[in-house]
Amino acid sequence: MKNNMSFFKENIAVGFMLFALFLGAGNIIFPPLLGQQAGETIVVSIIGFLITGVGLPLLAIVAVAKNGGDLQVLSNRVNPYFGIIFTSIVYLSIGPLFAIPRTGAVSYQIGVAPLLSGSLQNSWIPLFITTVIFFGITLFLAFNPTKIVDRVGKVLTPALIIVICLLSAKAVISPMGDIGEAQGPYIDNAFGESFVQGYLTMDVLGALVFGIVIVQALNSRGITERSKQVKISIFAGIIAAVGLAFVYIALAYIGVTSTSAIGILGDGGQIISESAKVLYGGAGSVILSATIILACLTTSVGLLSANASFFAKILPKFSYQTYLIAFAVFSLAVANVGLENLISISLPVLLAIYPIAIVLMILSLFGEVFNHSSYVYGMALIFTGVVSLYDGIKAIGIEIAAYGDLLAKLPLYEQSIGWLIPAIIGAIIGFIIQLLKK
Repeated sequence: MKNNMSFFKENIAVGFMLFALFLGAGNIIFPPLLGQQAGETIVVSIIGFLITGVGLPLLAIVAVAKNGGDLQVLSNRVNPYFGIIFTSIVYLSIGPLFAIPRTGAVSYQIGVAPLLSGSLQNSWIPLFITTVIFFGITLFLAFNPTKIVDRVGKVLTPALIIVICLLSAKAVISPMGDIGEAQGPYIDNAFGESFVQGYLTMDVLGALVFGIVIVQALNSRGITERSKQVKISIFAGIIAAVGLAFVYIALAYIGVTSTSAIGILGDGGQIISESAKVLYGGAGSVILSATIILACLTTSVGLLSANASFFAKILPKFSYQTYLIAFAVFSLAVANVGLENLISISLPVLLAIYPIAIVLMILSLFGEVFNHSSYVYGMALIFTGVVSLYDGIKAIGIEIAAYGDLLAKLPLYEQSIGWLIPAIIGAIIGFIIQLLKK
């Protein structure tokens, strides 16, 4: 009985670790913005957001767990070259190019900048000092990947949950105001807009790369049997999904009731920062700072560790620790570019690769049906890429009128999931090719 209880606690710790790794910068700044803009369409909007921000990441955890926690193994089902290229793009996107620097930038903008005054708020020096300290702590925590469960799952996560509960409980007990009106695209396309906003959390991509962190943690505990690792990973994924759903709904509620108190703001960080002041006065900034820094730190640790582990495996010329240091220094430099620039640069990339990652993940879950045929994977992803790659190009201001008009005729294109039907058609064509080859 005692052993069972100990085993259960260890699994809970792995789940807490995964929840903390997910809950980073985007997970805190986007739900309040969604809440403000969604207004009276908040129910439909939060459903769309939870699909891409909670449901799909949970499926991704299951898919990667069934493949040994390795995204490259999953991608290799399409083609070995695709496996290396696509997996590298995902890791770099969720790592030193966008997501890791964003954790440092958000920690400063929401966790530190509101506490500064005068000329310091417009100086580059506080941002630089903050990111140096932030990535220094990240390096320390990630240097030994076998200790991540103990450091994150058992220490940082409980502290993170406490400060989030303090913030959200006050908002429910003493709402700042009534639900406002829907804004912009949420007036006519609440579901589609919120579905795409879920991309910005990068949770699906995070789920695909965090698998390697979970497997490392389980291996260090002597749990090496594949079936046990899959079960524990799914259990951890459920805990993380429940935690994320709670946080998203709570933060969206803060946003949707904040309009009359703080006005319409275009930045989720500002919304949550001003709301914290209204809810808790001067103490609100301190509570928010603690929440943001803890959330960003845990995510940064997981992403840095996952990237270093992956590249040390495919390019073993350098050690895990060497990659760790290199990515941390690079992320430090990129973080000082500024949060708004990071978000604007990352959106086109996410629009291009997110649908491909989703289709790959879903196909892998049902791979036994078509014997994991590379034809099915390949054709489905080609058809998906025809739509998603153009969406990415369009996001940077490059449009091809005839091509765009053709894609606009696709079912569900206005709902921002125009790639879905082409993906299904591609999979069917791949299945037919497989049968003909036989």
